[in-house]
Amino acid sequence: RHRAMRSWGVLGGAAAALAAGIYVLWGPIAGRKRRRRGLVPGLLNLGNTCFMNSLLQGLSSCPSFIRWLEEFTAQYRTEQDKSQEQQYLSVTLLQLLRALSCQEVPEDDVLDASCLLEVLRLNRWQISSFEEQDAHELFHVLTSSLEDERDRQPRVTHLFDVHSLEQPEIIQKQISCRTRGSLPPVSNHWKSQHPFHGRLTSNMVCKHCEHQSPVRFDTFDSLSLSIPAAVWGRPMTLDHCLHHFISSESVKDVVCDNCTKIQAEGILNGQSIENQRTTFVKQLKLGKLPQCLCIHLQRLSWSNQGTPLKRHEHVQFNEFLVMDIYKYRVPGPKSSQEQLSRKNSEETTPGTKDGRAGKPPEAEQPPGTKPLFMNGASSSSSSSSSSASFLMAPGTFPLAAFPECRAPLYLYRLMAVVVHHGDMHSGHFVTFRRAPGARGGQWLWISDESVRRASLHEVLA
Repeated sequence: RHRAMRSWGVLGGAAAALAAGIYVLWGPIAGRKRRRRGLVPGLLNLGNTCFMNSLLQGLSSCPSFIRWLEEFTAQYRTEQDKSQEQQYLSVTLLQLLRALSCQEVPEDDVLDASCLLEVLRLNRWQISSFEEQDAHELFHVLTSSLEDERDRQPRVTHLFDVHSLEQPEIIQKQISCRTRGSLPPVSNHWKSQHPFHGRLTSNMVCKHCEHQSPVRFDTFDSLSLSIPAAVWGRPMTLDHCLHHFISSESVKDVVCDNCTKIQAEGILNGQSIENQRTTFVKQLKLGKLPQCLCIHLQRLSWSNQGTPLKRHEHVQFNEFLVMDIYKYRVPGPKSSQEQLSRKNSEETTPGTKDGRAGKPPEAEQPPGTKPLFMNGASSSSSSSSSSASFLMAPGTFPLAAFPECRAPLYLYRLMAVVVHHGDMHSGHFVTFRRAPGARGGQWLWISDESVRRASLHEVLA
């Protein structure tokens, strides 16, 4: 019996040693599940960081944003000191998005995005991973930080930068100056805007004399839409929110220079008159549509007692979004100078050369490119109710949907939806996104580390 127990002890020790070797070489088996084919990596929750994880998954479904980051970070790859790369937000963000879009095969199926928080802290953003944050606010932090990083880059070659001055394009510029020829255009690599950059137009017209004030342009990186009052028996749609956003409003008691001038012309002897105040009609339009469109739905409302509430009604949306009706167009015949300025203000999108997201030529028509980000979640939630955000991309459209009218010029395709479950005080963010590459027709549901397949019907619901 003693000999048998010794034999069992030897076998047990050998098994334990074998198990320890397997653990050392491959790690805990339960913690290293192989990612199923067609899925993407999840992201580790570092403590209430679902807001960051959901946004990164949404951005990684935008190929044009990743391409822009690749062009943006091109100069860093030519620098001698590679150790400084990690201090740049653009480099860190590109590495994460490439891994989440499966352009780089990660070692693990669950990634750690704490590096993004660290680089944001270097940019003086103090974002705690232990407090609940808003995905939409983080989106603005990322875009504004990328703009700051772009503005810090030198736009003119320094006279002591001998290496750059010896480049062929610099020499060509010097020759052009000496020969008094036309100067080549200055490189606008660092002046290029990110794909979410767009412009709003603000138009003011006097209701009395119909005089139109100069159009004002304002930049935006997302459209934050309020939800109009619900009508009984009528479903709320994204188009209702967009129409409400651009709907005209009356502005009273505004000085009209044209009415004042007309009044002055009718008075003799140069008598002074008071400024004429009238009512103006103000309307917003989209002067320049971005390559990637981010739409945020404002679900914050206030009770009669002044306490914040979250609106929970469902806003219907489709896989494709036509933006033609919301695009600003210059009224009347345009001069060549106006046409040139409009051409310069537009951003090229697939299949066109003037910023129109229409149908490309048949020979080069892609299955859908240049993503759009529609972000529409409120910042907090804890109950089963939810709010959603959407990612869309300009692409081809099933023309059968327009049997009696022309194809749209400004078209976007849904790429991701960021959903917030809960109320105004706590909750959780998840993401619906398209699978990368050739599997772009497959939708995925992602909640931090958990990734599963989803249907388009589930996304639109």
